[in-house]
Amino acid sequence: MRIGKIKIIPIADESLGVRSMCLFLETPDIKILFDPGVSLAPRRYGLPPHPFEFKAVKEARRRILSYAKKADVVTVSHYHLDHYTPAFKSWYEWTDEETYGEIYSEKIILAKNVEEHINFNQRKRGLVFKNKVEDLGSARLLYFDSNRMLFGSTVVEASPPLPHGSEGSKLGWVLIFTVICGEYKVMYAPDVQGPISDKTLSYILSIMPDVLIVGGPPLYLSGRKVKREEVEKGLENLKKLSNDLKYVILSHHLLRDKKWKEVFSTNVFLFSSILGSSEELLEANRDILYKEHPPSEDFLKWINEYRKTKGFNNPPPLD
Repeated sequence: MRIGKIKIIPIADESLGVRSMCLFLETPDIKILFDPGVSLAPRRYGLPPHPFEFKAVKEARRRILSYAKKADVVTVSHYHLDHYTPAFKSWYEWTDEETYGEIYSEKIILAKNVEEHINFNQRKRGLVFKNKVEDLGSARLLYFDSNRMLFGSTVVEASPPLPHGSEGSKLGWVLIFTVICGEYKVMYAPDVQGPISDKTLSYILSIMPDVLIVGGPPLYLSGRKVKREEVEKGLENLKKLSNDLKYVILSHHLLRDKKWKEVFSTNVFLFSSILGSSEELLEANRDILYKEHPPSEDFLKWINEYRKTKGFNNPPPLD
């Protein structure tokens, strides 16, 4: 997808079978890899990830590594594992310390501040991330909350910390990034969940991007971990954005529910549709995958051992 001189390439998200919002953006001045994280839900419908999901996360990681080689800048909007790559080994994220180094070495990293507007768990992960970046020696870590930077004629700016969903969310805060090149603006708004927050909605509308890449509300958690009225508010605000803005690319939480189209029928783009492929909502359909494509005994044995040890070196058997 291209708007003006800005090229937008989706890398990984729920419509491509994994938890992620990874995106590559290129202007004549700069190449940016947004939030190069990818992950699988440990449990869904009481089931661990299906082999098809592990194949998808392996492929997503391959794409992330490929585009990381081209990138000048990498972002960390917040410290959830589907938005950044940690330095430890994990098959659910299909990563290890070498993978971490390949993504962040020799990069400018525009990241969420770990000292302000951050919850305990993310601060802990963020401090580990900071130390690991320092160990690399070749990367430049910049806390970018409410900041902007000029790369040639391209402007990259970040929002103030905004809620990860509703105001006062226990999940903390995130940064929204906007890239401005010529007369065009592309906004990357991860994990705002619709947005649910009217403050976040106002921020987005104050900039009026030509293209908005936005995480939808968590319909699959409605009435359980997220109040039903908050999810409805997220859907209402998302509909407003899709009506007011030229292009809205929907990603993330909403696509974890197989019935998302029944509650949100407004026309939007998905990562998969931009790439010209069919949507692969693997997590949303994990229960169906287990019924229609039962995993092998070797895979079930592996997943049980992996869950027990958390340090199993061998990859999952996927053939």
